[in-house]
Amino acid sequence: MNDQQNATTLEPVTGKIIEISGMHKWYGEFHVLSDINLQVDAGERIVVCGPSGSGKSTMIRCINRLEEHQRGRIIVNGIELTNDIKNIEKVRAEVGMVFQHFNLFPHLSILDNLTLGPIWVRKTPKKEAEEIAMMYLEKVRIAEQALKFPGQLSGGQQQRVAIARSLCMKPKVMLFDEPTSALDPEMVKEVLDVMIDLAEEGMTMLVVTHEMGFAKSVADRVMFMDFGQIVEQNTPQEFFDHPQHERTKLFLSQIL
Repeated sequence: MNDQQNATTLEPVTGKIIEISGMHKWYGEFHVLSDINLQVDAGERIVVCGPSGSGKSTMIRCINRLEEHQRGRIIVNGIELTNDIKNIEKVRAEVGMVFQHFNLFPHLSILDNLTLGPIWVRKTPKKEAEEIAMMYLEKVRIAEQALKFPGQLSGGQQQRVAIARSLCMKPKVMLFDEPTSALDPEMVKEVLDVMIDLAEEGMTMLVVTHEMGFAKSVADRVMFMDFGQIVEQNTPQEFFDHPQHERTKLFLSQIL
């Protein structure tokens, strides 16, 4: 196996990688997440769906402490998320996040956007960081854009850069928060294709999305949230063909 294959092949991770038990979150008086219990195995792909305001994004943002939970436990890769800054940094180093809006640094080239984290957080030498960055840009089919700036790329290209940037940190888990919802319809497929490739390589993924075709083809489990609670979860076939909860049936009837 050559160096390029080595750098882009995901290291296998085994066992429970995310454990959430009895987790609650409030914004003031508003109880945004209520008694969330979730276990994610390494290599598992979970699609989270539900109406706007159901707590989907807040839940996955709690997994890398972008949002702080007030009750219950969140354990990621054996590390509990508390107020301990060191633990938060350890978890964030292992958890990649791709947002609805790409969050790229507009004043840095694509290559510099990708090397920033590995150089500063992982202490990777610049030359090595650039080689790894180019391999991941190749992986998301955008290597020819390396020296351009984000503003020179389409939305779909920028989102693929954002995915490559997360991969450069060699995460054990990837969180996607509605990664295609800000894109023009013709750009959605190019981003989903990259995500499908990642799933096929065994990356652990939690994906908040309304792309039900993606859920059917990629997910091991589909989870439906409403009013800050996990209402129902099942295999894609059972979830779509035989939804159990009336609220799930209504949601599916409106989006399918």
